Amino acid sequence: MKRIVFIILIILIFFVTFHYKEEIISYYNKYFVANDRVPTTLIKNGNYRDYNFNYVSNTTNFIPKSKQDILNIYYTVINSGMSNFTFYCDPDYTTCINDVKNIANNQVIISNINNFVHPYNGFKDLETGFGENGKITLSINRNYTDDMKLILDYKVEDVIKKNITDDMTTKEKIKTIHDYIINHTKYDQERSDNNIIKYKSDTAYGALIEGYALCGGYTDSMMLFLEKFGVKSYRISSDNHIWNYVYLDNNWYNLDLTWDDPITTDGKDILEDNFFLISDSKLLELDTKEHTFDKTVYSE
Repeated sequence: MKRIVFIILIILIFFVTFHYKEEIISYYNKYFVANDRVPTTLIKNGNYRDYNFNYVSNTTNFIPKSKQDILNIYYTVINSGMSNFTFYCDPDYTTCINDVKNIANNQVIISNINNFVHPYNGFKDLETGFGENGKITLSINRNYTDDMKLILDYKVEDVIKKNITDDMTTKEKIKTIHDYIINHTKYDQERSDNNIIKYKSDTAYGALIEGYALCGGYTDSMMLFLEKFGVKSYRISSDNHIWNYVYLDNNWYNLDLTWDDPITTDGKDILEDNFFLISDSKLLELDTKEHTFDKTVYSE
């Protein structure tokens, strides 16, 4: 009789365990595993920017409870300059893993987040790893090496020393650097048209050191100087183009050095200022093809 009762009890336990396995696992994860979930301590490097935007903002919450929390974590970690970081999904956030995967696999979203950080902290590659119990690991490969940053920092300081004076307004400083970059840089048409890569033209190194740039090189170069001037900005992009978005005198303005350095048929260098600190309406009046951007992301 005792054996029969024991067998029935075992069957009952098995049935209950199988039927409520998801609830049991969730309960276990919440009350027994969650205490072991300690995110990586955030360490900020010298290029961390203490700026919050409409699309993403810096956070101290590394156990997300919403998709926006995840976006903020990605932004904060990339912005910090760290190469590896681990965070954990909240046990009650049942769609967390799927939401992380949707963000991680969407290169448009990841690239958009990258536009809000300092160029030096921007990534070349970003991988998202998934472990047990809601563990998420970010591995980031930066776009600028330490040697590149050292050379660029010296160059930026030298250009400022030789071209910027204390009596200039901030707008005059920006215009001086706008003109300097354009006058010392050529658009890398070989790379753009034929994918012939001779220069690091997608970076500030290509523009300021090698003298050749794509739109990314022009934009990063300008942003390095904007940072030195204490001007809030970010990179704004469309499907095929990127330029600077600058906060000056309580307003946001578009600044596109690439389009102010047009390619000519005779190879003659031209300096224009049609795209120097202009409003969104003026930008779209001049061009609606390359400058149409996602206003839900760049909503400032």
